Amino acid sequence: MGKDTDPSSNALLDLIASQRITAVIYVAARLGVADLLAEGAKTPRELAQRTGAHERSLRRLLRALITIGICKPVGTDQFALTPVGAPLASSAEPSLKVLALFEGEMLWQSWGALLDSIRTGKNMAELAGIEDTFELMGRNPEAVRTFNQAMVALTRTITPGVLAAYDFSGIARLMDVGGGYGELLGAILNAYPSMRGVIFDLPRCADGAREHLAAAGVGARAEFIAGSFFESVPSGADAIILKSIIHDWDDERSIKILANCHRALPQAGKLLLVERLMPEVPGTAAEDRAVTLSDLNMLRGPGGSERTRSEHEDVLRAAGFKLTRVLPAGRMSVIEATTR
Repeated sequence: MGKDTDPSSNALLDLIASQRITAVIYVAARLGVADLLAEGAKTPRELAQRTGAHERSLRRLLRALITIGICKPVGTDQFALTPVGAPLASSAEPSLKVLALFEGEMLWQSWGALLDSIRTGKNMAELAGIEDTFELMGRNPEAVRTFNQAMVALTRTITPGVLAAYDFSGIARLMDVGGGYGELLGAILNAYPSMRGVIFDLPRCADGAREHLAAAGVGARAEFIAGSFFESVPSGADAIILKSIIHDWDDERSIKILANCHRALPQAGKLLLVERLMPEVPGTAAEDRAVTLSDLNMLRGPGGSERTRSEHEDVLRAAGFKLTRVLPAGRMSVIEATTR
């Protein structure tokens, strides 16, 4: 009897082939398989008829979805969603479907050239002779829509942790700098009915933000101001929050953003960063893997990085802030700083 393959080799083989898992989830999302299974268990024939897919090939996809915990077999020839697969449906709250599409359609291509960024230290835009990745994305309106929708979906997954971690009750007027469509600000305003809020972001976010804030029932207490945080940040808020903004940029540009925030805040103002925290020495925990992979995504994408606590403290200090505390908020952290 031959010797079994070394377990370490099998583990590495699984890691090498892990991109196939993303592909399987993406195809299921694009076909709307989870949307249909959210209605109830179905046969491959029913799913093929409603998705327009080839029945036998779709059955093979469903088998793969079973092995990664997205689906489960029911009865003799039906498939149903598992709790892990449920958020892949559009009707789920929160739904992660748009994130699967974003990963499979936009990030997939970016990561294919990670080697170039590791060799050169340049992001995808710089390698193409363009200064700003967001400028590059802005040339494609559909990409902008997909990105913003993905960020809304991602924010919904982290908002409960942020609200549980931080007490916003002492803030009368909160400004979300780079707040996109206002998913985070809307949730905070709903949790604190006496608070007023501002979204500050590029003009292309204005309509989406106003629509979202109105739908969230906080339109009367929130406004949208258009502008670039590289140029200036409007005053008038007693606290500023930035979620997943500083990790997009290198230290020089991060300090510029933070310095503009510092100038906009009153003497006793607070700054809140909602960011991943890079461990000083990463281990093998899922949280550590998530932050290191996000760090490489920043390298390849906008050119920023995930930072350790001391690295956050450095950029904050350079912009005139004093880091006061770091509060765990699920896979994210709320980093509080004051204007000193």
